[in-house]
Amino acid sequence: MGVRMLEFESPVYELEGRIEKLKRGGCSESSSEVARLEERLQDLERRIYRDLSPWDRVLLARHPQRPTTRDYISMICDDFLELHGDRCFGDDTAIIGGIARIEEKRLMVVGHEKGRNTKEKIRRNFGMARPEGFRKTLRLMRMAEKYSLPIVSFIDTPGAYPGVGAEERGQSRAIAENLKEIFDIATPVVVVIIGEGGSGGALALAVGDRVLMLENAVYSVISPEGCAAILWKSKERAPDAAASLRLTARDCLECGVVDTVIEELHGASHRDPEGNAAVVKRELLAFIKELEDLPADVLLGARREKYFSIGYFEGKGI
Repeated sequence: MGVRMLEFESPVYELEGRIEKLKRGGCSESSSEVARLEERLQDLERRIYRDLSPWDRVLLARHPQRPTTRDYISMICDDFLELHGDRCFGDDTAIIGGIARIEEKRLMVVGHEKGRNTKEKIRRNFGMARPEGFRKTLRLMRMAEKYSLPIVSFIDTPGAYPGVGAEERGQSRAIAENLKEIFDIATPVVVVIIGEGGSGGALALAVGDRVLMLENAVYSVISPEGCAAILWKSKERAPDAAASLRLTARDCLECGVVDTVIEELHGASHRDPEGNAAVVKRELLAFIKELEDLPADVLLGARREKYFSIGYFEGKGI
């Protein structure tokens, strides 16, 4: 697959192209020039990816080559056995989950899966889960609780699927039940927002003891396009909506919605998937170790307190 660069990324890729051309030349005189350009590349990456607008980060969160849940599972886990179905209606391929092993740590992994190419995206419904997907998630989390397995939940979805069939099968109730029931799952839950965290479709998998968010991920009650269509009757105002929604990782950290922001190597995770996966793995193992020795009542009490303390009101009392 060729490189799919966003407009603001073009200077980085142009400089990388010059470096690769010099390296292929093999001239001894070019080694000092390569070293100089590589240092310049690092500085360029820092400047470009540090100063992005909220809308630019939305574009990065949706980048077609950004690692998906399946990618992280393959890069992080030493073993993975996928489990299927909600034991009620069917198997929702927008959600994947199963028993995994990271080094010597056994755990349950669940997450949204958008797919990579067009055929796969259609089969995965672009990561938009139906009720059976949320019920599958809850089933696997309850199984993890039964066998004392920590849970890792990867978040990457535009939102829950809004189709007629999903609504007929109880979409809103399935999301609400997940939100309610996960608070009582007596095993550590670590959430990682790896791309888009859209609305209730994200929240249904995002109740956890620790919530990690990648630097260029986004997390919001509504998409910028949806917000712009409501407020200004035009999707063209999506960049303005993105700026107002406070959906970036730094915004979410400041608001107390997430606990940790994971810096993405080389500016964005699609530029170094393996390196960024290694960072996510290290953070996951550290948080699981921190949580797994807590008594169940302490774990659940802290989880409730964490979410009940999010947010505040400004102005006069109600």
